[in-house]
Formats: sequence, C-alpha cells, structure tokens
Amino acid sequence: MGRTITEMSYERAKKNLEKNAENIKKLAENGVLFINPDSCYVEENVKIGKGTVVEQNVMLQGDTKIGENCVIGMGSKLVDTEVGDGSDLLSVVAVSAKLGKNVLAGPFSYIRPNTVIADNVKVGDFVEVKNAVIDEGTKIAHLTYVGDSDVGKNVNFGCGTVTVNYDGKKKYRCKIGDDCFIGCNTNLVAPVTIKAGAYTAAGSTITDEVPEKALAIARARQVNKTNWKDKRDN
Repeated sequence: MGRTITEMSYERAKKNLEKNAENIKKLAENGVLFINPDSCYVEENVKIGKGTVVEQNVMLQGDTKIGENCVIGMGSKLVDTEVGDGSDLLSVVAVSAKLGKNVLAGPFSYIRPNTVIADNVKVGDFVEVKNAVIDEGTKIAHLTYVGDSDVGKNVNFGCGTVTVNYDGKKKYRCKIGDDCFIGCNTNLVAPVTIKAGAYTAAGSTITDEVPEKALAIARARQVNKTNWKDKRDN
C-alpha cells in the first residue's frame, strides 16, 4: 500500500527543515529581505528575486518562483507557484498556479491548481480561483468563486459572484469576454458565455448567452405586499 499524502508531506518537511535556515540565508545574501526569518519555511528549490520582502509566517514549497520587488505577506503559503515581478500577496494560499506581474492578491485568497493570472489583476479577500485563466486588468475583489473559467481583460466581478461549474456529474466552463461587468451575487451557470462589454444585473442567475454590450437581468420582478406587517401583528 502506498504512502498517504500526509506521510509524504511529513517526510519532505522533515528533510527540508534541516536545511531551512541555510536556504533562507542564501536567499537573503542575494537581496531578499525576510522580516522574521525564524518564522518562515523555505524549501531548497524555491527561487526569489532581488528586492522581494518576505514577511513572517510564510511557507514557500516545491518549485515556487517569485520575481523581483514582490511582497509575500504574512500567513501566505505558495506551493509550485510562479509569481511575477512587483506582485503583492497577503495571506494567500496558491498551489500549482501562475501569477503575472503586479498582481494584488489577498487577504485570504485561495488560488488553486491550473490557474493562470495575467498582469495587473486583483484577487481580493475571500476569493477562490480554480482551473481558470484571468486576463490583464481584471478585478475579482471579494467573496467570489471563479472556477473552470476563461475570463477576458478588464472584467469587474461584483461581490458574491459564483461560476456554477458543476452539475453533480460533470464540470463545465464559463467564458467571459473583455470589459464585462458581473453584478453582485450573479450566478453564472456553466456552460455559459458572456460576450465582450456585457453586464449582468445584481442578483441574476444567468443560464443563456449574453450578447455583446447587453444587460442581462434574470431575477423575479419585485412585488411589495402593503400592510403585510400589520396583518402579522393581528
């Protein structure tokens, strides 16, 4: 019977822990600033560019590569992840992902495997991205899940957006064109395409293609029940 992931992780960590201080010292000598090196764990294959700041309680594992002049904020964990120059990550977990230059991520972002994030993208607090391609200038500010999706340039995701990628048997992709605006609490039920420049109204559940520069509204019309509270009090 093969070893469990936990067992393999334990063995790798134990092996690398002995060389941890040596790895950090070598990187520091090459221009990386560790705020509190005793609190960090950095494996041997990790590469970090000059001018990058690594704050306390950071774990860098596997073949992680970080560019120059980045900030890897406290509480971050990067595994087999590439980060471009000038990026700023705070309390971010990223696994087998690729982040471009000047990416702003966190706090508390989860960037999962097979995610490619282009330059100048924002991935904000409590955002999860999985198996997705996010093009330049897009903002996913907070409380949003983007999974199995191809997202264009300069897209804005409102708070609480979900790409509904799983029907219980299979997973499907969403396609979102350039310059789209996805309203707060939108559900994008994959497979679905939002074409360039389109908008979705807040609270919509989108199941059909949205044409270019159109506004999609998919919610019930509001109905106000007058004197409703008075009737309940009787």
